[in-house]
Amino acid sequence: MARQRKWMSGLLLSGGLALALSGCGSSSGGASNEPAGNGGTDAGEGAKLNVAATIYPMAEFARQVGGSRVNVVPLVPTGVEPHDWEPSAKDMAAISDADVFVYNGIVESWAEQAIGSAANPDRVDVEASRGLADLEGSVDDPHPGEESEGDPNHADEQGDEHAEAQAKDPHVWLDPVLAQQEVRAIQKALEQADPDYKDHYAKNADAYIAKLEELHQQFVSQLETSKRKDFVTSHAAFTYLAERYGLKQVPISGLSPEQEPSPEQMAQVIEFVREHQVKTIFFETLIDSKLADTIAAETQAGTDVLNPLEGLTKEQADQGEDYISVMTSNLNALVKALNG
Repeated sequence: MARQRKWMSGLLLSGGLALALSGCGSSSGGASNEPAGNGGTDAGEGAKLNVAATIYPMAEFARQVGGSRVNVVPLVPTGVEPHDWEPSAKDMAAISDADVFVYNGIVESWAEQAIGSAANPDRVDVEASRGLADLEGSVDDPHPGEESEGDPNHADEQGDEHAEAQAKDPHVWLDPVLAQQEVRAIQKALEQADPDYKDHYAKNADAYIAKLEELHQQFVSQLETSKRKDFVTSHAAFTYLAERYGLKQVPISGLSPEQEPSPEQMAQVIEFVREHQVKTIFFETLIDSKLADTIAAETQAGTDVLNPLEGLTKEQADQGEDYISVMTSNLNALVKALNG
């Protein structure tokens, strides 16, 4: 929360700079972060919508629905972990200039303040996860019912950890079924901003949702017969995915990868790995793998990538990876780990 307070204290200044910039700069200023080309089908002539999108999944979904009718400006750059990111004055100008502002919700702690500071009465704002992010990101206790030992003077600290554990999980996009609903929310926002091309957005959304449904069916068919149901991952990003497919995540860190576990929590995870003979500890591409590596070394387990898709690495972007391909890689990694 300290990071959020720090950003809020500078918000008015950033907003003022953004409004000053908005008169001379267009939202194409962030185009260097956009992968080449847009998804979806072509539409006729006419000015494109400028769409400012926060994290990678929101930018990808907007590209797929908008196709050639949109210019998507991804705000969080390629290779950057979004939990650490704060908008600059240039980013605020992109939000102010946008016809549509797409954000997931919760993970972008700054978004609501940015909407107010970079006000634009003609812009359509869409929180894609609204009404969907209803699961608490509570860490599954490897040893439920046991009392944790510790100094009673640390009660406040433990209370803070409990509050984090009970926070809403924003990682809705990792459930391909809920991702379909996020796509629909973005479709409606684009139709509101550009009603003359409503059929274009509907056609593109239908086509992409068909791909997401196919992805969902692949997860169902390949995970329902898994030998085991629990997996250990870097941070608690996979609540929705685990809930959808009857799995149990045992995260090393909380909802934010910035939250390093205590030595006691590390010991609990290590004990869980040993007792349940977990063979794979998952790590992520945008954060340091030291915690996963430590647990793997202590337990003689292997490591593999399970990507929360908060962003792509530069290498993934250069190779043309996208939401579908990364989620397919996640499925393959889970199938291997849960049957090893």
